[in-house]
Amino acid sequence: MKRTIVYGIFATLAMLLSSSIAFAAEAAAPAGSVDYTKAIVIGCSLIAVGIAMGFGTIGTGVGMGHGLSGATNAVGRNPEAQGKILLTMMVGLAMIESLAIYALVIALVVLYANPLLKFLA
Repeated sequence: MKRTIVYGIFATLAMLLSSSIAFAAEAAAPAGSVDYTKAIVIGCSLIAVGIAMGFGTIGTGVGMGHGLSGATNAVGRNPEAQGKILLTMMVGLAMIESLAIYALVIALVVLYANPLLKFLA
Protein backbone atom coordinates (compact mmCIF):
# COMPACT_ATOMS: atom_id res chain seq x y z
CA MET A 1 0.00 0.00 0.00
CA LYS A 2 2.78 2.42 0.91
CA ARG A 3 4.67 1.59 -2.26
CA THR A 4 1.60 2.38 -4.41
CA ILE A 5 1.15 5.75 -2.71
CA VAL A 6 4.84 6.59 -3.18
CA TYR A 7 4.66 5.65 -6.89
CA GLY A 8 1.51 7.74 -7.29
CA ILE A 9 3.12 10.78 -5.68
CA PHE A 10 6.25 10.30 -7.80
CA ALA A 11 4.21 10.08 -11.00
CA THR A 12 2.22 13.19 -10.08
CA LEU A 13 5.35 15.19 -9.34
CA ALA A 14 7.00 14.02 -12.57
CA MET A 15 3.94 15.10 -14.53
CA LEU A 16 3.81 18.51 -12.86
CA LEU A 17 7.52 19.14 -13.38
CA SER A 18 7.49 18.07 -17.03
CA SER A 19 4.41 20.12 -17.87
CA SER A 20 6.27 23.35 -17.17
CA ILE A 21 8.70 22.45 -19.94
CA ALA A 22 5.86 21.92 -22.36
CA PHE A 23 4.21 25.22 -21.48
CA ALA A 24 7.51 27.10 -21.83
CA ALA A 25 7.71 26.25 -25.53
CA GLU A 26 7.54 29.00 -28.09
CA ALA A 27 4.14 29.82 -29.51
CA ALA A 28 3.43 28.45 -32.97
CA ALA A 29 3.37 30.81 -35.90
CA PRO A 30 -0.11 32.16 -36.69
CA ALA A 31 0.12 30.89 -40.28
CA GLY A 32 0.60 27.32 -39.06
CA SER A 33 -2.14 27.37 -36.43
CA VAL A 34 -4.47 24.42 -36.38
CA ASP A 35 -8.08 24.40 -35.25
CA TYR A 36 -8.85 21.27 -33.26
CA THR A 37 -12.57 22.01 -32.82
CA LYS A 38 -13.64 19.33 -35.29
CA ALA A 39 -11.44 16.70 -33.62
CA ILE A 40 -12.84 17.60 -30.21
CA VAL A 41 -16.42 17.33 -31.48
CA ILE A 42 -15.70 13.94 -33.05
CA GLY A 43 -14.04 12.70 -29.86
CA CYS A 44 -16.95 13.85 -27.71
CA SER A 45 -19.36 12.26 -30.19
CA LEU A 46 -17.56 8.92 -29.89
CA ILE A 47 -17.77 9.08 -26.10
CA ALA A 48 -21.47 10.00 -26.27
CA VAL A 49 -22.17 7.11 -28.66
CA GLY A 50 -20.42 4.68 -26.35
CA ILE A 51 -22.40 5.86 -23.35
CA ALA A 52 -25.70 5.85 -25.27
CA MET A 53 -25.20 2.33 -26.59
CA GLY A 54 -24.01 1.13 -23.19
CA PHE A 55 -27.02 2.44 -21.32
CA GLY A 56 -29.36 1.43 -24.14
CA THR A 57 -28.24 -2.18 -24.13
CA ILE A 58 -27.95 -2.46 -20.35
CA GLY A 59 -31.47 -1.12 -19.93
CA THR A 60 -32.97 -3.42 -22.51
CA GLY A 61 -31.07 -6.40 -21.12
CA VAL A 62 -32.39 -5.76 -17.63
CA GLY A 63 -35.91 -5.25 -19.00
CA MET A 64 -35.79 -8.49 -20.96
CA GLY A 65 -34.50 -10.34 -17.93
CA HIS A 66 -37.34 -9.08 -15.78
CA GLY A 67 -39.88 -9.91 -18.48
CA LEU A 68 -38.61 -13.46 -18.95
CA SER A 69 -38.45 -13.96 -15.20
CA GLY A 70 -42.06 -12.88 -14.79
CA ALA A 71 -43.19 -15.05 -17.69
CA THR A 72 -41.47 -18.17 -16.38
CA ASN A 73 -42.90 -17.57 -12.91
CA ALA A 74 -46.38 -17.16 -14.39
CA VAL A 75 -46.09 -20.36 -16.44
CA GLY A 76 -44.83 -22.20 -13.39
CA ARG A 77 -47.86 -21.10 -11.36
CA ASN A 78 -50.44 -21.58 -14.11
CA PRO A 79 -49.27 -23.95 -16.89
CA GLU A 80 -52.66 -23.83 -18.66
CA ALA A 81 -52.15 -20.15 -19.55
CA GLN A 82 -48.85 -20.78 -21.31
CA GLY A 83 -50.09 -19.70 -24.75
CA LYS A 84 -51.40 -16.32 -23.62
CA ILE A 85 -48.35 -15.70 -21.47
CA LEU A 86 -46.01 -16.62 -24.33
CA LEU A 87 -47.79 -14.29 -26.75
CA THR A 88 -47.76 -11.39 -24.30
CA MET A 89 -44.11 -12.05 -23.47
CA MET A 90 -43.07 -12.05 -27.14
CA VAL A 91 -44.86 -8.75 -27.80
CA GLY A 92 -43.24 -7.23 -24.72
CA LEU A 93 -39.78 -8.45 -25.71
CA ALA A 94 -40.23 -7.00 -29.19
CA MET A 95 -41.13 -3.63 -27.67
CA ILE A 96 -38.12 -3.76 -25.37
CA GLU A 97 -35.83 -4.72 -28.25
CA SER A 98 -37.09 -1.72 -30.23
CA LEU A 99 -35.59 0.52 -27.53
CA ALA A 100 -32.15 -0.96 -28.23
CA ILE A 101 -32.69 -0.36 -31.95
CA TYR A 102 -33.62 3.28 -31.20
CA ALA A 103 -30.38 3.66 -29.25
CA LEU A 104 -28.49 2.21 -32.22
CA VAL A 105 -30.20 4.62 -34.63
CA ILE A 106 -29.33 7.60 -32.42
CA ALA A 107 -25.72 6.37 -32.19
CA LEU A 108 -25.45 6.01 -35.97
CA VAL A 109 -26.90 9.49 -36.50
CA VAL A 110 -24.39 10.98 -34.08
CA LEU A 111 -21.53 9.11 -35.76
CA TYR A 112 -22.31 9.57 -39.44
CA ALA A 113 -24.71 12.52 -39.72
CA ASN A 114 -23.46 14.60 -36.83
CA PRO A 115 -25.38 17.90 -36.79
CA LEU A 116 -22.60 19.59 -34.80
CA LEU A 117 -20.09 18.98 -37.58
CA LYS A 118 -22.45 20.58 -40.09
CA PHE A 119 -22.82 23.54 -37.75
CA LEU A 120 -19.03 23.97 -37.46
CA ALA A 121 -18.33 23.71 -41.17
